[in-house]
Amino acid sequence: MFDTVLVANRGEIAVRVIRTLRRLGVRSVAVYSDADADARHVREADTAVRIGPAAAVQSYLSIERLLEAARRGGAQAVHPGYGFLAENAEFARRCTEAGLVFIGPPAAAIELMGDKIRAKETVREAGVPVVPGSSGSGLSDAELAAAARQTGLPVLLKPSAGGGGKGMRLVRDEAALPDEIAAARREARGAFGDDGLLVERWVDRPRHIEIQVLADGHGSVLHLGERECSLQRRHQKIVEEAPSPLLDAATRAAMGEAAADAARSCGYRGAGTVEFIVPGDGSGAYYFMEMNTRLQVEHPVTELITGLDLVEWQLRVAAGEPLPLAQGDVALNGHAVEARICAETARRAPGADDGRVDFLPSAGRVLLLEEARGEGVRTDSGLTTGTEVGTVYDPMLAKVIAWAPDRAAALRGLRAALARTTVLGVDTNTAFLRGLLAHPEVVSGELDTGLVERAAAELLPEGVPDEVYGAAALLRHAALTPATTAPGAAQDGGGAGPSAPGTGREPGGGGAAAWVSPFAVPSGWRLGGQRAWTVHHLRVPGHDPVAVRVRPPAPDGKRPHEPVSPGEMEVSVEGATPVRARLAPGPTAEDRGPGGDRGATVRLDWDGMSGVFTRAVCGDGETPGVWLGRDGEAWQVRVHDPVAAALQRAGAAQGADALTAPMPGTVTLVKAAVGDEVAAGESLLVVEAMKMEHVIAAPHAGRVAQLDVTAGATVAMDQILAVVDPFEPGGDAGGGEMEAAG
Repeated sequence: MFDTVLVANRGEIAVRVIRTLRRLGVRSVAVYSDADADARHVREADTAVRIGPAAAVQSYLSIERLLEAARRGGAQAVHPGYGFLAENAEFARRCTEAGLVFIGPPAAAIELMGDKIRAKETVREAGVPVVPGSSGSGLSDAELAAAARQTGLPVLLKPSAGGGGKGMRLVRDEAALPDEIAAARREARGAFGDDGLLVERWVDRPRHIEIQVLADGHGSVLHLGERECSLQRRHQKIVEEAPSPLLDAATRAAMGEAAADAARSCGYRGAGTVEFIVPGDGSGAYYFMEMNTRLQVEHPVTELITGLDLVEWQLRVAAGEPLPLAQGDVALNGHAVEARICAETARRAPGADDGRVDFLPSAGRVLLLEEARGEGVRTDSGLTTGTEVGTVYDPMLAKVIAWAPDRAAALRGLRAALARTTVLGVDTNTAFLRGLLAHPEVVSGELDTGLVERAAAELLPEGVPDEVYGAAALLRHAALTPATTAPGAAQDGGGAGPSAPGTGREPGGGGAAAWVSPFAVPSGWRLGGQRAWTVHHLRVPGHDPVAVRVRPPAPDGKRPHEPVSPGEMEVSVEGATPVRARLAPGPTAEDRGPGGDRGATVRLDWDGMSGVFTRAVCGDGETPGVWLGRDGEAWQVRVHDPVAAALQRAGAAQGADALTAPMPGTVTLVKAAVGDEVAAGESLLVVEAMKMEHVIAAPHAGRVAQLDVTAGATVAMDQILAVVDPFEPGGDAGGGEMEAAG
């Protein structure tokens, strides 16, 4: 076994590899860019080496800097993780030339299977069935279009040099081929440095099933069962499970042997995955798609049902050890399901009548973190409280995995684990994943790769629950109420007092200056009458502003200023019938059990029901707010200034004709100029974030009156990008809304 291993990656996979290295007594060397100087994988490694600025091409994708880091750290071997250079044959070759052991397959195997065209030809010769499509490499745009027509639309455009769903485009309309080919090339070039594409026949309602293989350097190749990876969006997996609810024992054995044959055909060594597409017609057919010559994101579900640590066996095989198992020794036990937590915001696509949902990248600083632990639950994460999540790298933050003796129990366990997972400060897809896992087709195992897109709209919440606005308003009301008030106020429920929950004044509550105004709320006291309402204007991003009215209640049979119960208030959200509500300190970390970085909690009594929120104060000085979390959901509630908003709307650049950035990112392409006449829906520019492209289109026919960005510019969420003036009456009138589509 090696003494020291360099982990040439970041985030949760780097933390995962370091965990096994520590268990085996192997010293770990982490690498980090300037953006990751205080990241979790840096903290957990024995040694960490800076390798450059935030841009991946100057850090995590720089072979020279990684090799220099290995030299400085005294490493004998390099574990590439997944993504970045994990499937880069040149990196594997350069490691070997530098006297380092590359913990993965030989460079020749990476090169062969990394070229999707050669890979299909190679495994076909080995007797493995493949998906019909184009043949040959280096096809021009015209040749790709011709191959698509010959194969028959719909077709899938795929980068020949990479995987992970990046750069893949489903094309149903022949007229869209030129634009889709160009977009696929851009994404492929940005993700893999190679814009080569291939065409494959699109299989309707397909299932994505992959086989884990493990091969040593002594001629042994094992298959470790399959993983069902059909729950995807944008061709990227979000939920995986093992074993598949589809396969019977005979099909599992046949696909496993086909996967082993594919591995043998390229002289494979180490852990790898052979991916198959299975038609949803019940025919039992399956087709080779590609081989991933690395560890997969979803490897934990295989580990949980086999009892094998795949990272450990990557290390042992790389060190020359033979596999101690025969195929007959591999046993599958129980069921495991994994959900990927990503930094993203799900919202209904503007102007889309088909219920399409956009998953837009999000960014921010993790203010509070709670990660699920316990029996049958595993969390692989790169997060800590204080982590800055940007748009430079992949949006996946963590994975939550649950194991149980059967599939139904594993699904329940994962839903419960996600309910105990809270990330405040950055929008994530945690709540969406919980809803997806409860979808009837998921529960029944009737999966296909289009299910998420079909079901996405119904899985989105209709709006923000009233009690969220109520809790935020009560927190702000308490924070703004002086600790010492006019005589009698402390006795009539009007004052927050020095220990009002959520004000930042309670012991251990932390600072709340961003949630506090220099102006205290008026007491609302009236001589001989009910107190006046205090109105709090609040807004959750993506939703309309809401006015929440708060006042102490007037108890029946008592004078208006006499108390009902300590801290109780009347609260009315957006003119609704007032309800009785009260905030109290929430349970402590000891009450809630082990796991995560426990933050402050508050208990809300709301109209006769009680529940607990986690909370974290946020604000940039101008728009103070608070994050609230419950059952895996999280809401950022900001103070809203209706006067400032009205003035902003009055500005010409803030009208309906302004196109704003739907997420933080980088402008990669500008297709229009000031003065250009554009049609409704015509794409004007492209914004990229976390390796995903989003097209910004004209809201209506008109003329580009303002264009504030150029290619390469970094933009913030809601930043104005362009303004399109509509044509005057009598011209080419049009209508519609901005479209943000991937």
